[in-house]
Amino acid sequence: MADRITAPKLRLMKERGQSIVCVTAYDVFFAQAADEAGIDVILVGDSLGNVVLGYETTVPVEIGDVLHHLRAVRRGVQRAHLVADLPFGSYHVSTEQAIENAILLMKAGADAVKLEGDYPDTIRAMTKAGIPVWGHVGFTPQAVNTFGGFKVQGRGDAGSTVLAEAQSIDAAGVCAIVLELIPAALSAQITQSVASPTIGIGGGIECDGQIQVMHDILGLTNKIHKHAKPYIDGRSLVLDAFKTYTQEVRERKFPTEENSF
Repeated sequence: MADRITAPKLRLMKERGQSIVCVTAYDVFFAQAADEAGIDVILVGDSLGNVVLGYETTVPVEIGDVLHHLRAVRRGVQRAHLVADLPFGSYHVSTEQAIENAILLMKAGADAVKLEGDYPDTIRAMTKAGIPVWGHVGFTPQAVNTFGGFKVQGRGDAGSTVLAEAQSIDAAGVCAIVLELIPAALSAQITQSVASPTIGIGGGIECDGQIQVMHDILGLTNKIHKHAKPYIDGRSLVLDAFKTYTQEVRERKFPTEENSF
């Protein structure tokens, strides 16, 4: 498609001051909905471990899990830039391991892959192999055990470390950088100091774009996170529908003649 979002277009959007809209998706239906709504980037995130598979963290997610959901999402995306997460353990052992797993994701339909942390050599190698790479600094969920929980990163003097990591992976050639759970002022500083578009999630308004987990903006979770905003009360809508369906079946009000053959 002529208007398909590519990695170079994301950088052009930053240069033009156009906000980049990103969301996660894990199946074909919601991928189609996000794409039709005009969302620029769809991420098959390892957050599927939390919101789809029921894990407490993203650490247990395997490359096969991401591949499964990526293939489904690919079938629903026409315009958006489709990114897939490299899960914990899929790029940490060696550059060769990272490239092999990134190739699997690209062959399954990803337009780019994303990894967490400061891995400039790995990023350069994957970019050389023709694989667009997204970076991710600040709070990196795969390192939740190191951080001791889901905590804001980069406050005070620690901000210099996050800034240095962002600049390092920017120089290595990432096509975008996710800034997660860091002070807004630090996000603004990073955004101004790197050529890559910055995509915030709990990173403030000065980022070049924003990303949210689909379940959070649709109100499908029990908890409302500070960095998120539910745009509908999806959980209540789903529960009401299930309850009404259950009642009608038990009272033999469904199916009616209209629903029968």
